[in-house]
Amino acid sequence: MANDDLQRFLDEIRARVSVVDVVGAKVKLTKKGREYQGLCPFHNEKTPSFTVNESKGFYHCFGCGAHGDIVRFEMEANGLPFMDAVQKLAHQAGLQMPQFTQKDKADHEEKKSLYEVMEQACTFFEKELRMPAGSEGLKYFTEKRGLSKEIIQKFRLGYAPNNNALMALLKSQGVEEKDMKDLGLIAIPEDTSRRPHDFFRNRVMIPITNKQGKIIAFGGRVMEKIEPKYLNSPETPIFNKRRNLYNLDKAREVAYKEKQLIICEGYMDVIALDRYGFGYAVAPLGTALTEEQITEAWKVVPEPILCLDGDSPGVKAAMRAVDRVLPILKAGYSLQFLFLPENMDPDEYLQAHGHDSFAALMKKTRPLIDILWQKYTENEDSSTPEKKALIEKTLLGEVAKIADPTVRSYYAQEIKNRIYLNFRQTAWQKDAANQFSAQVSLPPQRGRSGEEESIKSYSSQIIPQDTSPFSRVIARNVPPFASHCEERSPFASHCEERSPFSRVIARSDSDVAISSNRQTSYTPRPSPRSRNPRSALNHTIAAAPEALRQSANAEQDKNISFIIAAMLIYPELIDDYEEQIYLDDIKNENLKNLLQTMADIYHEAETPLTGEELRAELLKQNQNSPVKTLWELDMLKRQNPFINDLRKNVEKALSEIKLRGMEEEIKKLTAEVCQNFNEETYARLTELKKERDAILAAAAEPEN
Repeated sequence: MANDDLQRFLDEIRARVSVVDVVGAKVKLTKKGREYQGLCPFHNEKTPSFTVNESKGFYHCFGCGAHGDIVRFEMEANGLPFMDAVQKLAHQAGLQMPQFTQKDKADHEEKKSLYEVMEQACTFFEKELRMPAGSEGLKYFTEKRGLSKEIIQKFRLGYAPNNNALMALLKSQGVEEKDMKDLGLIAIPEDTSRRPHDFFRNRVMIPITNKQGKIIAFGGRVMEKIEPKYLNSPETPIFNKRRNLYNLDKAREVAYKEKQLIICEGYMDVIALDRYGFGYAVAPLGTALTEEQITEAWKVVPEPILCLDGDSPGVKAAMRAVDRVLPILKAGYSLQFLFLPENMDPDEYLQAHGHDSFAALMKKTRPLIDILWQKYTENEDSSTPEKKALIEKTLLGEVAKIADPTVRSYYAQEIKNRIYLNFRQTAWQKDAANQFSAQVSLPPQRGRSGEEESIKSYSSQIIPQDTSPFSRVIARNVPPFASHCEERSPFASHCEERSPFSRVIARSDSDVAISSNRQTSYTPRPSPRSRNPRSALNHTIAAAPEALRQSANAEQDKNISFIIAAMLIYPELIDDYEEQIYLDDIKNENLKNLLQTMADIYHEAETPLTGEELRAELLKQNQNSPVKTLWELDMLKRQNPFINDLRKNVEKALSEIKLRGMEEEIKKLTAEVCQNFNEETYARLTELKKERDAILAAAAEPEN
């Protein structure tokens, strides 16, 4: 049996058997606050100095120094060898005793004694913080950092005096200098003329625990402006910097419950976050985030948030994290990134802005793909085809490092989409897209690409790089409709001036045959803001040049196709948005007929249909429908797995349809006013601009 297996078995015993029950069988215990007290069984005493701590799983005598866990107590109190003590406790825990080797026992005993020495050191530092010599350390925690006594006690913060008191104490307890040195508690100079001394001096002390809550190392921080600011324990037999995360033992339970885990840069950031109600924070241990630490974090939540200072070192740390995590990415597991503003760390930000403000920031995390893109495109020269090709080659080379083939393929596809949006459009296409993005800066959505804040990137998310007929239609290189407008607009709210789609599908002429050439037979409602019975979009297109008309139709096809695809995934979206779609505005007859057919099937069904059922029924009724290619847009479902995500993007598609119509009507009315001024036309133009500006203002407001 490997030593790790032995350790896991002993941890299981400790989890099942109470130290109070084990000790209480020998010692009469009385509860005092969070601990239990009694007369020490290892030396004669009249005043209780023997304590048992249930939460920490150990006993300690302040009189004779006896200290240990349930296994040590069984061995010392009952005179049992290690194997017999383990067997007795395993029986008590209801566990089957495994087979141990002599090496297992020897290795365990050595590590066990080291853990006990570290516990003694931690207790020493805690006491020193409350001594006169530790008064400055206590002030540092309470006054400068604003920590309560409860927080100090929870994290077992302490103080290392400017002397060799710890070494003297451990020697008095029979600890050898070699063990102290191996644990990083003392330093032994190579110059034999110099004496050994305490490793930590005149520093506030922060104990570091493993997942089981055992002390394995310390971080010491100076209170003065001297370097190094932090002094951490070296690598030891029980401490590996790459594998451990500070505060993971305390954060795990809260993280499981909240389904969130914050990885920040330092100890005090973790403590500050806990103080302000974010008890699911951890930190690396004096190193950049490692692959092992990321893997440990993934055992808790699939997408931990890497919270970084909003300065240059913080950005560099993010880039290093990208390099670390890319090779080990797997389906469903990644990192989110949160950059704090104003060059603040979490502690400073929380003190300045409080809990609610930080909680709002937590909703603005950025996905890993954004940081990867930023790393290799920000401030890079892309002025020539050769330089663009170099950027693309570099990015795809980084993606090739991803070991998981499925994740790698989706990253490659996303990079290609972004390359197209940013590099492969014509100059005037790119200029139009940039003007769209510049007018409104929408807040980034958690788990989404930063490019989702522009019209062009939204469109790309529903266009997989395949060869299906439908994808070839919507992916063709057509000039954006908005580039012909005097003023450009991004997505906004729904179109209110279109006749309700629901009135169409609810009409009594349900006997109309379903075919690829199906025509609608209803009379549209005139727009309440226009004397022309046709919609603004139809009116404008009717008078537009052919190129402009083709461009508008292509952009509309993409938006309608997206809406249809969303409804094919979640049919209940038909109820939500059918009243906001005006069929006579749809120029593509196939899409128009498909949309109406879907609504007819959905409303005529006796029970609510699933997406799969709706798609099957559509294929039965109209084999020539483009539904086959639409529902094969699996990228849409993977990037928008939840109905609320799809709702947001459906609303964006509807908004684009409305704003494109509004912009063209504004352009037409402006031309009419310039050629032949009319007060009624001018009033309509003013009203329309106000409406548009109100929509844009609402879109520009940050999401809560």
